[in-house]
Parts: sequence; structure tokens; C-alpha cells
Amino acid sequence: MTTPSVLNPLGQPIGLPLGGWQPPAPPSHEPMEGRFCRVEALDPARHAEALFAEYAHDRTGRQWTYLSYGPFESLQAYQAWLAPAGQSRDPLFFAIVRKADARPVGVASYLRITPQSGCLEVGHLSFSDALKHTPVATEAMALMMQRAFALGYRRYEWKCDALNAASHAAARRLGFRYEGLFRQATVYKGRSRDTAWYSVIDSEWPRLRQAYAQWLAPENFTPDGRQRTRLSELTHAPGP
Repeated sequence: MTTPSVLNPLGQPIGLPLGGWQPPAPPSHEPMEGRFCRVEALDPARHAEALFAEYAHDRTGRQWTYLSYGPFESLQAYQAWLAPAGQSRDPLFFAIVRKADARPVGVASYLRITPQSGCLEVGHLSFSDALKHTPVATEAMALMMQRAFALGYRRYEWKCDALNAASHAAARRLGFRYEGLFRQATVYKGRSRDTAWYSVIDSEWPRLRQAYAQWLAPENFTPDGRQRTRLSELTHAPGP
């Protein structure tokens, strides 16, 4: 995909002018409401116990392999990690609350928030088994992307350990485009990490917004909850 450009008076190609674009405001903790979930400010006092109980169903600790923290051996250890996270503004943490029973089932955040470039990232995704592979999870990700582009951000990033096959699959299913590999980008848990980069840009958002709405619509699910059309069929776009 060739980056659009124009020529300056010296005959050099330069990026397209942005006209009246202004840096957006940083995202707030204002709740995001959907049909299946509510994405709300992470509050350790309200959410920690329920989240820890949900994560405890994963007895192997495999959901923490590709995060720089966890697993947590006790509620107290999780609360100690969650306390500063609840006060942070970058990353800006949210709890994903399932509307069916008002239970917190996962955590997500905005991070590397850079208004002057119109760019931010979604990350710190810790989804319990009750959240993974559900419409609740998809809707939460759609709501967070919607908030970012509604504020005026131009670029929405997803990054993951290059060895994390599940994260690669999730990014592609949601319509993110793979951009490349940053070799030996960081060190965590005493090991080297190559980081894979994905993104969605503002011009792609209208198509993805329609895809999410179509997939999440009641008519896309059978009475027993099975999807009729896969989200990947709706978000796939030709090109690199």
C-alpha cells in the first residue's frame, strides 16, 4: 500500500496536508455502553474481587503468558497490582462488565496516548475465560475503537508478542492490518520479545463500524447463540 503524497515546491514528495485537523482530547473514563457490555472505569474496590475470581478459573495461568505481569497467587497480590492501575491515566484502564449479570469479566486499556499525533493503542487485554470468544468481548473492542475515532484520533494500534498466535488472530479478526515486526523490541519476564504491530486508521473505521454492527446484530445469531456470519468475513479487506 503506497502512502499518498504530494510534491512540495522543491519537487520532493511529502505527506498530504491535514487541513483543519486538530489534536483530539485524551480519552476519558466516561462509560461506553453496548447491548452486551458496559466498559467502565476500572475501580479496584468494585472490580478486583470479581475479576480475580474469574481469572482463577484458568488454573494453568496461560492467560498471563504474554502479559508483563501475572499470574497472581492471591486476591491481595492482584489488588496490589490493580491499585496503581486504577489511578493511571496512561494506560487508562477499564473493566469490561457483562450486562447479563453485571459481572466484571475482563480488563482493557488505552495506552501510549499521543493526541499531538492523533494516535493511541489498545492493550493490557486480560480477558477471563468467561469473556473470551463471546459477543461481549467483540462489542467491548468495538466500543473502545468507536470512542477513539469519535474523539478524532487518526490511528488506533494493536501490538503483541510476535509469538502470541491468539493475539494475532484477534487483531486480524477485528480488521486490524499487520504492519510489521519490531525485533527484540523489549524484555519482559526475563525473556526477549519481538513485537508485532497492527493498526486501524480513520479512513478504515466506517467500514469496520458497519461490520461490527452487522455482526453484533440480533439477527446474526441463532436462537442457541451461534453466529451466522463470521466477523472475519465482514472485516476482511483486500490488500496487504
